[in-house]
Amino acid sequence: MQSQEIARRWIEFFTSKAHTAVPSASLVSSDPSLLFTVAGMVPFIPYLTAREEAPYDRAVSVQKCIRTGDIEEVGKTARHGTFFQMCGNFSFGDYFKKEAIGFAWELLTSSISDGGYGLDKDRLWVTVYLDDDEAAALWQQIAGLPADRIQRMGKKDNYWHTGQPGPGGPCSEIYYDRGPAYGPEGGPAVDDVRYIEIWNLVFMQYQLAEVRSKEDFDIAGELPKKNIDTGLGLERLALILQGVENFYETDQVRPVLDAAAAISGKEYTSAETAADPHHTDDVRMRVVADHIRSALMLISDGVTPSNEGRGYVLRRLIRRAVRAMRLLGVERACLPELLPASRDAMKGVYPQVEADFERIARIAYAEEKSFLRTIASGTARMEEAVTESKAAGTSLSGAEAFALHDTYGFPIDLTLEMAEEAGLAVDEAGFRSLMLEQRQRAQADARGKKSGHADLSVFNELLAGGQTVFTGYDELDGESRVRAILSGGRKVAHASTGDEIEIVLAQTPFYAEAGGQAADTGLLSGDGFVAEVLDVQRPVKGLSVHKAIVREGEMPADAMVRAAVDRQRRHAAEQAHTGTHIVHAALHQILGPEALQRGSFNKAGYLRFDFSWGEGLSSATRSEIEEVSNIAIRNNYRVDTNVMALADAKALGATALFGENYGSDVRVVEIDGAWSRELCGGTHVANTSLIGSLTLLGDQSVGSGNRRVEAFVGMDAFRHLAAERALVTELSDMLNVPSNLLPERLAATLNKLKTAEKELERLRKDQLAAQAAALVGTARSLAGVQVIAHDGGAVGGADDLRTLALDLRNRLGSAAAVVAVAGVANGRPMVLVATNEAAREAGVKAGALVKLAAGILGGGGGGKDDVAQGGGSEPAKVPAALAAVAGAIEQRS
Repeated sequence: MQSQEIARRWIEFFTSKAHTAVPSASLVSSDPSLLFTVAGMVPFIPYLTAREEAPYDRAVSVQKCIRTGDIEEVGKTARHGTFFQMCGNFSFGDYFKKEAIGFAWELLTSSISDGGYGLDKDRLWVTVYLDDDEAAALWQQIAGLPADRIQRMGKKDNYWHTGQPGPGGPCSEIYYDRGPAYGPEGGPAVDDVRYIEIWNLVFMQYQLAEVRSKEDFDIAGELPKKNIDTGLGLERLALILQGVENFYETDQVRPVLDAAAAISGKEYTSAETAADPHHTDDVRMRVVADHIRSALMLISDGVTPSNEGRGYVLRRLIRRAVRAMRLLGVERACLPELLPASRDAMKGVYPQVEADFERIARIAYAEEKSFLRTIASGTARMEEAVTESKAAGTSLSGAEAFALHDTYGFPIDLTLEMAEEAGLAVDEAGFRSLMLEQRQRAQADARGKKSGHADLSVFNELLAGGQTVFTGYDELDGESRVRAILSGGRKVAHASTGDEIEIVLAQTPFYAEAGGQAADTGLLSGDGFVAEVLDVQRPVKGLSVHKAIVREGEMPADAMVRAAVDRQRRHAAEQAHTGTHIVHAALHQILGPEALQRGSFNKAGYLRFDFSWGEGLSSATRSEIEEVSNIAIRNNYRVDTNVMALADAKALGATALFGENYGSDVRVVEIDGAWSRELCGGTHVANTSLIGSLTLLGDQSVGSGNRRVEAFVGMDAFRHLAAERALVTELSDMLNVPSNLLPERLAATLNKLKTAEKELERLRKDQLAAQAAALVGTARSLAGVQVIAHDGGAVGGADDLRTLALDLRNRLGSAAAVVAVAGVANGRPMVLVATNEAAREAGVKAGALVKLAAGILGGGGGGKDDVAQGGGSEPAKVPAALAAVAGAIEQRS
């Protein structure tokens, strides 16, 4: 049974049981604490946790998911993959254990002709939570399972919760026995390779209080409405129904694996154990098959390669696939053959991968091309590092491995592989430590803005008392009541001058940061107090939290306040937000509909807009975008907003940001009707002429396949143009020419400067040649080696030292010779050593001598045996460094 048919039967079965079919959400999770949709239940979390009321009592979905936490295990087991599809059925306060178990058993064991999956009942085992007698009894009653095929497990395996106070409950897992060839008897409690988990039924029936760990928590009581959340792994069921060894060999993955085998000339043998001689290559082919599919689906959902967040995960997947092909002996670009194979395997379920393949391929191929260049440049540095480490008799340092990773994009596995080939160990512990430090810095930065999985119970409690009413579309000041004051995440009775607090109001004109628009600022004032609002966020949907500092007096938690938004700042932000929509429309008009929005940010007077495009914009194109935008501003187009059903908005052709989670009703912002029509909850000017003007600042790359334009609007645009005009005037006065002749005069001046620089370079070379001729006579013989150790004093840079050293080495002939020259450039000493072949045969290595000299100079250095250079921070020690080089040559054993 093909994967597409498995998914079809799943949806068809549950819709016949009165479930609403819900399309798969994007892989890009709308939950700010998650990079990706990591489980089938993620889109339903607001309903399962009662943060939002579910629009249906029962739901069914086939959700695409990505997990990369165990990426190192991909290819090694039958179960680990990064992209997978989770078939789920959900009940929100409707049915519970009896129905969930009944549905699962019916679908799994019904014959194929009756619409089921036709699994052998005698091969199915289940686990239940230790104390869940009800579930155990239901399995016996409904499925007729004998007691010995119902195993009881502890909280670690069979209890679910979020890790925070909230809903939780026991779960029951369904396993399939693959047979004696896969492991010992005894059920999943004995062996989870032979007995493979295919379906997990979660029974959310308790309200958890204190949650200290996965297995340590307090149950406050039963939930008023009990929920069902189940998940069946489509790929796991597919490997059973298709009779293959692992999910890599199923119909949606195997074509890429076969393509990798064909390209590399390797035979795929389904090897599962490390003892098998084919195992290493088979693992590599499985890695390629998994990662190529994951990359295809991520790019399809709008992710592009970058060095952070989701983009970094995508970049890592593509680069790991390229590296795996390299280890299979293929060093050329392979994605043009691999990616189409994955597209053809996936398009039956996800037709958008075929419709959007041109864009997907352009992004993926560019990333592979970039990484192949990375490997080429990084390999040279890697070889230098190996040479230096061998000369010093040490392992490759963690700092060097980290630099290769951070600067060149070298995966640590590639560093380990190349070091092993050279017979060198790597300080992995040091590398991991530096990586951990980097991650901790990034996490600390992220925590500064978002709450992630922090305890949101206080906000949920406030939300239960009603949502914050936003009045800021119609007014910028008004009366409101303080519902709560929070300090350190806890409610307080009052706040005094200087206190930094969070305030929840019954209604507010303050816009909370959302949709790329920065939050409003302003003042909250009342009887005897004034608080300045610095930021507004929505930690939970429907609740605006004002981050403020009390400037005067004491503010009670039940105060009436006058909420006043900073009008000038709001207007400037509205200019920027409407300007963003105008730029988006201009990009569509000039570049075409392929220039899709990938993100934006608007604040007072400034906008930033990211869009999908594979190359830089020419100056003519930027000018055209700017002109179209300013014509729209000049034309004084009306900006209209309407709230309508999402389906109606899509029917009108309204543009939506891919991956954004929209409700059933949406706000549509139109500029001159259909010229610009987007889903947007932000604030805007009433007419485009109120923007004043828009000035593009340029464009830049923000990852493969994506560009970013920035612009000033309103008074900020005027000030920017005024500053540029002042600069042009200053240059005109300085060069004594009219502004229209500035380009010609500057070009002539630069040509003269280049001519002068060439002449200076020629004179410098002549001087160095004359100097070399004079220095040859200073060579002295030390232990059978001709040595020149010269202090050049102030030099232009390392190139001067290299030119002089190589010239001297050539002049000394074929007898063993070493040249060490040093100098000071920009206040910093540098040293360069060159050896000829005879000297190297005599055991004199340039790299080791430079390391010695650079150490005396208070720095470091290295290089190859024939030429190496280094530097330091103590110019006064140049003579001592050169003396040490001469001494080392003379005293060598």
